[in-house]
Amino acid sequence: MQNESYIRLGFFFGILTVMALWELVAPRRELTMSKSLRWLSNLSITFINTGLVRLVIGLMGIKLAFIAAEHNWGILSLFNISDPLKGVIAIIALDFIIYLQHVLFHMLPLLWRLHKMHHADIDIDVTTGARFHPIEILISVGIKMISIAALGAPPWSVVAFEVLLNGTAMFNHANAYIPLSLDRIIRLIVVTPDMHRVHHSVIIKETNSNYGFNLPWWDRLFGTYRAQPVKGHLEMKIGLANFREPKKNTLPWMLIIPFMNKER
Repeated sequence: MQNESYIRLGFFFGILTVMALWELVAPRRELTMSKSLRWLSNLSITFINTGLVRLVIGLMGIKLAFIAAEHNWGILSLFNISDPLKGVIAIIALDFIIYLQHVLFHMLPLLWRLHKMHHADIDIDVTTGARFHPIEILISVGIKMISIAALGAPPWSVVAFEVLLNGTAMFNHANAYIPLSLDRIIRLIVVTPDMHRVHHSVIIKETNSNYGFNLPWWDRLFGTYRAQPVKGHLEMKIGLANFREPKKNTLPWMLIIPFMNKER
């Protein structure tokens, strides 16, 4: 697992390229503002976040997993089950924790201030999947580290989970067209772009739904699932009601959004 960063980086650029080409060939919606400006801003914040996490925390997630395995830490160490099964359970459990974390970032006002930078994007495409405030990223990494140690997740499952999380986040934020009949099948296994796009609606009851990033089951189990936006995917408005100006999708504005005195 010494090549963990190269594995994640390779998957990131590979999936980004595939989804960007898909958006170009078969877009789901017409974009409302300059794509080049949004991509510059969203990818800039992505690289800032990556550098910040490496600087402050490094590879502690995978290191913690090795330490937990060496010292038999975590809930999974209490059960006499195979390493592959432990890994699968860990991936599912971590996905559930991310779902709960996402709900909390919507429900708690202080955390929502950070998370609304993600929702302030007035278009949604593959780059939106990596658009998060640096403080939110640090909190999220801290939660994952605690979860990894508490679970005793096998090191390989931590890498697999990160690759899945980053990959599905780019996939389900993509402005990519999938026929409705096929989408109904795919969303039984993984969150699709049409399913997650509802979550980026300006209508609050739609914003507070479809929290899943990877597995779609949690929304159905906990009553936060909404099949389609009320106005349909072509007519729905993306973003937040109080952040409609294109200038607020530039990097300096994105960084100060949590400190602006606006609720939604």
